[in-house]
Amino acid sequence: MTELFVSALVTFFVIIDPPGCAPIFASLTQGAPAAHRRAMAVRSVLIATGILLFFALLGEDLLRALGVSLSAFKIAGGIMLFLIALEMVFEKRQERRSSRAEDVKRDGEVEDISVFPMGIPMIAGPGSIASVMLLTARSEGVIGTLIVLGALGCILLLTLAALLAAGPLMRLIGEKLEGMITRLLGVILAALAVQFVLDGLEATIA
Repeated sequence: MTELFVSALVTFFVIIDPPGCAPIFASLTQGAPAAHRRAMAVRSVLIATGILLFFALLGEDLLRALGVSLSAFKIAGGIMLFLIALEMVFEKRQERRSSRAEDVKRDGEVEDISVFPMGIPMIAGPGSIASVMLLTARSEGVIGTLIVLGALGCILLLTLAALLAAGPLMRLIGEKLEGMITRLLGVILAALAVQFVLDGLEATIA
C-alpha cells in the first residue's frame, strides 16, 4: 500500500506540476486584487478536484460503456504520459503552457481564469485525468482507491498552496532551478509511463 501511495504521489506531482502552475497563475492574475487572486486559486483547485474525482470513480465504468478494455487504456495512457515526459525533458511542456496563458491574457474579455485555463486543462488536463484513471484501476479494492485519492488530495492541496504563494514561490525557485527540476521529473514520469504500458501488455497477453 505504501508503494501505491508513493507511486500515485509522484505521478500526480509530476503530471499536475504545482510549481509549474504557479508562474502561469501569477502571470494570468497580474494586477488583480489579492482577494480575487485567492478566490480564483481556490475555485481552480475545486473545479479540477471535481473533474478528477469524477474520472477516478466513474472512469472505468465509462470505458466499459464505450467498449474499451482497461488494458488498452493502460497502454494508451502510458504512451500519452510518455509523450508528456518527453516534452518535460526537452522543456516543451512549459513553453506550451506559457503560450496558452499568453493567448488567454491577450484576450481582454477573460477575467476569471479559474475554469479555463487553470482548472481545465492546467490542473485537470488529459495527463492528470489519464493518470487518476490508470492508478485507480491499478489499485485493489476500496482501500487502494482511497490511497490513490489520498495522494491526489495531497497534490491538489500542494497545488493550491503553490497558487496562493505564486509570487514569492517564483522568486524563491527561479527559472533555472525550475527547468532542472522539470527535466528530472520528466525522466521519472517516463519510467512510470513505460511501466503502465508493460502492465497493459502483460494483462493483454495473460
